[in-house]
Amino acid sequence: MKKRIFAVLMAGVLAAGVLAGCGSSSASAPASAPAAEEKKEEAEAAPSSEPVVITVAASPTPHSEILAKAKEILAGQGYELKVTEFEDYVQPNNVVESGEIDANYFQHIPYLNSFNEEQGTHLVNAGGIHYEPFGIYPGTKSDLAAVADGDRIAVPNDTTNEARALLLLQDNGLITLKEGAGLTATKNDVAENPYNIEIVEVEAAQVSKLIPEVAFVVLNGNYAMEAGLSVGKDSIAFESSDSEAAKTYVNVIAVKEGNENEDKIKALVDVLKSDDIKNFINETYDGAVVPFED
Repeated sequence: MKKRIFAVLMAGVLAAGVLAGCGSSSASAPASAPAAEEKKEEAEAAPSSEPVVITVAASPTPHSEILAKAKEILAGQGYELKVTEFEDYVQPNNVVESGEIDANYFQHIPYLNSFNEEQGTHLVNAGGIHYEPFGIYPGTKSDLAAVADGDRIAVPNDTTNEARALLLLQDNGLITLKEGAGLTATKNDVAENPYNIEIVEVEAAQVSKLIPEVAFVVLNGNYAMEAGLSVGKDSIAFESSDSEAAKTYVNVIAVKEGNENEDKIKALVDVLKSDDIKNFINETYDGAVVPFED
């Protein structure tokens, strides 16, 4: 009898032990689930170590050079700036329109508007950064007073830049344009040409290559710099910094419509308009590039 009572008691102890073990196991499972979920949430909330990539299409000089300086600053803000250089004025807009590249930096607003109208693109200004005074540079002659009957002068052939060149020639007494020709002027709008100047229209990037062949050339600021020319030291005449042309032809960051408020685009524009970049421009380009003030 005593043996039977002892066996029953032992069985009870063992059963209690088993139940206690099950209870401990079932209690720990729910406790571990919130902990695991908390760790997952913390991992998702943690900032990514990968930088946000910003892609920009740009002319080599000065745009790509300015972007190289901006790249250093943007890296400290968690952005990786990738720049693709283009030599022409068409592809940088096409690759932004297609979505292949986020933004471009090479053009002024009149050219942007003209390109949209002519090509059916949907590009907008995300921020004005700088302007480049347009200049008349020596070719075979170095003094406008030496202009002679039949001299040839090379100008860019795209709509807005040709008008800008012709307006500068007019300001310096070489031609007179029809009234109202303005920012769409071409050589067909020349009303008075006392020297019978031949206006040679060529693609903007090719104008400087005609220096040995024509009396004078009228160059965009970036192409003048690429040719090793300084607007302050080498040009015969140039747009003044307070001129309407300088304000009109500010170079901008352009993006496809709808993307101008993206955080990475705003970050890019903010850096390019910062004092660091303004100082870099002023110290580097000797007046050939001037920071734009809103």
